[in-house]
Amino acid sequence: MSTIVLLLITGLGLGALYFLVSSGLSLIYGLMGVLNFAHGSFLTLAGFTGWAVARRLGPDSWGSFALAVLAGAIVGALFAAATELLLIRPLYKRHIEQVLVTVGLALASVALFEGIWGPDPIFISGPAWVRQTTTIAGASVPNVMFLCIAVALVVLLGIVLFLNKTRFGLIIRAGVENRSMVTALGIDVRKAFTLVFSLGGAAAGIGGVLASQYFGYVSPALGGTLLIFAFIVTVIGGLGSLTGAAIASAVVAVLQQFANYYLGIGDVIVVLLLAVVLLVRPRGLLGKQAA
Repeated sequence: MSTIVLLLITGLGLGALYFLVSSGLSLIYGLMGVLNFAHGSFLTLAGFTGWAVARRLGPDSWGSFALAVLAGAIVGALFAAATELLLIRPLYKRHIEQVLVTVGLALASVALFEGIWGPDPIFISGPAWVRQTTTIAGASVPNVMFLCIAVALVVLLGIVLFLNKTRFGLIIRAGVENRSMVTALGIDVRKAFTLVFSLGGAAAGIGGVLASQYFGYVSPALGGTLLIFAFIVTVIGGLGSLTGAAIASAVVAVLQQFANYYLGIGDVIVVLLLAVVLLVRPRGLLGKQAA
């Protein structure tokens, strides 16, 4: 019983990381129709930023950790906004070029990170509580899992409230439905789309700082590793569905943990799940039916 509890909670913790990355992917695609293959670079840069901030302020305090998360979110948002302004905005409705540009940015950014911080992982520390465990039903669960789950829930709630309860959220949703009409009303939809990219980058940035705590290190390859599963989660949940991404993140990560423990083939099982979903329900769990 304790093993099942441990695998379940650690799976949900890993799923929280998947969601923080896939939420940005799903948000950007659902509202703007852009597949951003450089999304993992936002996460990696934020992870290194959080590590640098915590190292200067003292990595073992909650204050430095909170500032590291804030710095990661800001850096992720700024990097994402710059990507949209300089690379994506000239290429709207040109999807092949978008893919090529974002893939190129992803490859170039990894090389840049390796040149600055080196190719090897940098091991980090954090608040003492994060490194401790809590016993639940006989299972000693690392506290970092609860931290990841709590932050992911806050981010999900924050994005939903922003899109549904604020003026900017209304402008963004209206601009997606009828960009010409919103522009005719004197509203600059381009600024709203830049804000969407920034939100996705901020979520990825928070995920980067938490991922460094989850794995205990940060490296130039961290974002690319999580991005693979984030894309799988986004497709299974349904492209453009934030709720679908949340559900798929939990399902994929928990299945992966159980399959790794009992069969040793967690990644294979996840890929098989993706294949089954694409065959049975191509639009994903909560994706919209194509016109």
